Amino acid sequence: MEKAAFEGWLESVSASYLTLSDQQRNQSLDRLISLSGAVQLRHLSNGLETLLKRDFLRLLPLELAFYLLRWLDPDTLLTCCLVCKQWNKVISACTEVWQGVCQELGWRIDDAIQDPLHWKHIYLKARLRTRQLRGEKAFETSSLIGHSARVYALYYKDGLLCTGSDDLSAKLWDVRTGQCIYGIQTHTCATVKFDEQKLVTGSFDNTIACWEWSTGARIQQFRGHTGAVFSVDYNDELDTLVSGSADFSVKVWALSAGACLNTLTGHTEWVTKVLLQRCEVESMMHSPGDYILLSADKYEIKVWPIGREINCECLKTLSVSEDRSVCLQPRLQFDGRYIICSSDLGVYQWDFASFDILRVIKTHDFANLSLLSFGEVFALLFDHSYLYVMDLRTENITGRWPLPAYRKSKRGSSFLPGATSWLNGLDGQNDSGLVFATSMPDHSIHLVLWKENG
Repeated sequence: MEKAAFEGWLESVSASYLTLSDQQRNQSLDRLISLSGAVQLRHLSNGLETLLKRDFLRLLPLELAFYLLRWLDPDTLLTCCLVCKQWNKVISACTEVWQGVCQELGWRIDDAIQDPLHWKHIYLKARLRTRQLRGEKAFETSSLIGHSARVYALYYKDGLLCTGSDDLSAKLWDVRTGQCIYGIQTHTCATVKFDEQKLVTGSFDNTIACWEWSTGARIQQFRGHTGAVFSVDYNDELDTLVSGSADFSVKVWALSAGACLNTLTGHTEWVTKVLLQRCEVESMMHSPGDYILLSADKYEIKVWPIGREINCECLKTLSVSEDRSVCLQPRLQFDGRYIICSSDLGVYQWDFASFDILRVIKTHDFANLSLLSFGEVFALLFDHSYLYVMDLRTENITGRWPLPAYRKSKRGSSFLPGATSWLNGLDGQNDSGLVFATSMPDHSIHLVLWKENG
């Protein structure tokens, strides 16, 4: 057929085709397809792919593509990366998308790092770690053996664990290697705290002592309590040591001289915890930068100013029940902004500026569940059988780990959390080292550590 005649025929057929119903058009196409050969079918296939299978990631501006990708869940994103090289390239280049999915898993985001492949790698690591937590595969255990009597006091700092025992010794351990770095003769230890040069111990003999690690010599002794000393804290900058005792009192001491500067009264139960911490918020009672002393007994938390005046007044008393029907558990936390303490009813969080209760976290069986440490994203808790990781954004348990029959302690001195920076958000580096330590009936120390992330 000549070109002119063909064009005329094509115009006539096209005009007639437009007058047909959808069903008639479909029948016409079916007839044409049945009459077509391989060349025509290949041409039809190529044309339909262009019309119907439009690659929106290829066609859209990157800004719009990234916006759409943010609506996809992480598993779908990974599936989309397998579609083709172009899709993988576009999806892998979206920093905000990978930062977002990492944040959803409780990982800390450093906005200074804008490399999208870094965040995609971090997400894959985060997903693996999350699955390990849920499957009880994130941790591993080891033991420290060396004491010959029960271990009542534990303190952890920067990869080192100090243990104080009824065998009249204190030991400093490297958690990573399990090696004992120092072992010195002391009194019976109810509480310990250390730094690079010295060890401070509170004892059941009602005294406090300061020891030098390198020589084992006692360099200072603090006498004045009439009951066992259950908790100590100190600050070298202030040259101050504070102690809480079974005699219901809190004492403030000159760290270097050993002299008692003040005795704080008002507790009506054993003082099981004292904390000396710099305040980070302002209120009518304190300013940012002020040092604050917190002390806790079975029912109350008291807030004190740090001063040398005799008979200074308590700034505030906190409790969870006015009639003392609810007991506080011996686990107190203060970061300068919030006070955290657990009770038989749940975990309580107070705002330090206003002393208002900001949050109460309750579970089905909190009478048997104890708080170890509380962060911005996660909390670490435990009971008689398991160690638990709670996502504070949902208050759901996201992981657990079985515990042996450890030594129980009403004062909470025979167990402690390890490094806690990961509770403010995992970052791919802080999920390592010690998670939990507790003393055992056979006088060993049971350690729970992060397993190396595969």
